[in-house]
Amino acid sequence: MSNPVRLAVLGAGLIGKQHIHHIKADPEADLLAIVDPSPEAKSLALEMDARWFPSFADLAHQERPEGVIVATPNQLHVANGLECIAAGVPTLVEKPIADDVESATMLVETAEAAQVPLLVGHHRRYNPLIRRAKETIESGRLGRLLAAHSFFWLYKSDDYFEIWWRRQKGAGPVFLNLIHDVDNLRYLLGNVVSAQAYESNACRNHSVEDTAVALLRFKSGVLATISVSDAIVAPWSWELTSRENPVYPRTEESCYFIGGTHGSLTIPHLDFWSNQDQRSWWEPIHCERLPVELSDPLALQIRHFCHVIRREEQPFVTGREGLNTLKVVIAIKEAATTGQLVQVQ
Repeated sequence: MSNPVRLAVLGAGLIGKQHIHHIKADPEADLLAIVDPSPEAKSLALEMDARWFPSFADLAHQERPEGVIVATPNQLHVANGLECIAAGVPTLVEKPIADDVESATMLVETAEAAQVPLLVGHHRRYNPLIRRAKETIESGRLGRLLAAHSFFWLYKSDDYFEIWWRRQKGAGPVFLNLIHDVDNLRYLLGNVVSAQAYESNACRNHSVEDTAVALLRFKSGVLATISVSDAIVAPWSWELTSRENPVYPRTEESCYFIGGTHGSLTIPHLDFWSNQDQRSWWEPIHCERLPVELSDPLALQIRHFCHVIRREEQPFVTGREGLNTLKVVIAIKEAATTGQLVQVQ
């Protein structure tokens, strides 16, 4: 086997720590360094037998990683990503790729011009549940797709909002949580062409929304409704249904529903509903649970990143894909603010 790929992680927060542990667990990867100015990050680097640097400039001055994972706060993604691209280092940027379309476009175009691989951490696309759903849709078993619905309903406790920035604009569930669901729907159903939306902060009265609903029209003609709230006690969210992250309690519910002329599919349970003979509301409807072998998508993402760096695979979730998902989320926010139908460019 080739030598492990030497990776550095920028940012040792919640998601950064997850990347660090997955790198340590993968024999194809080697944790070269943790880049984060905090004393906690320095202690973590010592614990993980990795080098510690307060900034990427300090790292680049002494070491050259083969790849970098940017897991810093959202507002730093573009600046950190540009540093990595300028150094010619393949980069995986956590979602969202940026806070706005203009800076995200600049980062993507800079990476493309430099021919440096840029990936975005929409890790759910790597989940075997989503890939199995994609295969089923593309097989034609659902017929012509007509509609979809996505739920993100759960309750974030009061102590979650003790961190100040979580109460400010840009830190609500649309940017932090719904972006994952939008990306999953884009992967399954194709590009979005327009959005309508409403949002409300009536529950907590923070500067950021706690509830939003959106209607998306896809290029294929599919219509999708999305409902998101972090103020509802409910079992319908990817976090509580997918078994992806063991820190969340598991429910036996689904959070996505995809409907076509020949059948419907629930996700993540992958229940395929259809009439066995004639399609009719008078006929018995049959449920088949599609088999799938589960794997940790964050681990699969690290392995794929290593293969991209070795030029064994092409990026699965490119910077441009991350940009296109961000455009949909920005359109949802604009539609909610203006009350108008917003076209997604």
